[in-house]
Amino acid sequence: MPAQILAMDSAQKDKPEKFLVIGPSWVGDMVMAQGLFRRLKANFDDCSISVLAPDWTRPLLERMPEVEDSIASTTQRGQLGLGARRTLGLSLREQEFTTAYVLPNSFKSALIPFHARIPRRIAWRGEFRGLLLTDSRVLKKDIYPLMVQRFAALAEPAGSKPPTEILDPRLSIDPETLSSTRNKFQLSIENRILAICPGAEFGTSKQWPAKHFASSCKSLIADGWRVWIFGSANDEAMAASILQEMNDAEQQACENLCGKTSLAEAIDLLSLTDVVISNDSGLMHIAAALDIPVVALYGSTSPDFTPPRAEKVKLLSTNIECRPCFKRECPLGHQKCLQDLEPELAISAVNELREEKQSRDLV
Repeated sequence: MPAQILAMDSAQKDKPEKFLVIGPSWVGDMVMAQGLFRRLKANFDDCSISVLAPDWTRPLLERMPEVEDSIASTTQRGQLGLGARRTLGLSLREQEFTTAYVLPNSFKSALIPFHARIPRRIAWRGEFRGLLLTDSRVLKKDIYPLMVQRFAALAEPAGSKPPTEILDPRLSIDPETLSSTRNKFQLSIENRILAICPGAEFGTSKQWPAKHFASSCKSLIADGWRVWIFGSANDEAMAASILQEMNDAEQQACENLCGKTSLAEAIDLLSLTDVVISNDSGLMHIAAALDIPVVALYGSTSPDFTPPRAEKVKLLSTNIECRPCFKRECPLGHQKCLQDLEPELAISAVNELREEKQSRDLV
């Protein structure tokens, strides 16, 4: 263990480190936060990690063996909630956390560990919150271009060289829970299973058109695949649009799971699939963390910042000059970055990933 990491206050030296992480609100960001959790476990053998998170991301934490406890956030996304944050912070004092890591960049996200009087409060500098932190670091984006690097680097002392190795997120699957989930939805896995994730909570600028998803599915169904459509209730209209592009026989080869599964159930069922075609979304990152081959579709965002952390990945994007813009909706109104991303590219990527898997199986 690095000597500088052991340089703790004398009162704490004989106690195991007890960490509180203020987690991000987005599902994909929470998946990437596992890079920090794994780094902390590598640096501190007997530490414990608790994560403060909104309810919709807590099922992810249950699949991360590094996390001992998840604590429900009492505020909604975008809500300042000064009183609620103070109350929650005060309630956490008795847990005697030694260090807090604040992953969101907002002022409000640093309030809870401040009110909890956690001795060391570490984060990247952001939104006038320096007084709430004991270790406020200046982010050099050229040194840490990836979000997962920025999270993991907080586990190291200030001024350290960037971590040379960051372990990829890996979600665990309980076989009994998986069997129960599969039986609940009465899903067959006799055929090759293509998962598609057509939603994007961030905004329409990340959504591949329904007609492109449908064209890809129709081609692969003709080749013997079955299709499972994943998403929240917000994605039901998109799933319906995809299915409307298909004939009756093709629709029979599809299972529309949008709005029907919990996040925990979606994680289980994604683990059964052979390949995933997904927008840049939380489900894309979950599939990668399950080590499922992923065809990742990028519109307004960039894989140079939030790529799926896995080896079996095909990254697809167009090379038009206005992307990436990182806007929720196309500011030019044409969404050419996704309209021009042809279905044939995704079909070829699926087949390449399938062939690569067959080659690995022969070794």
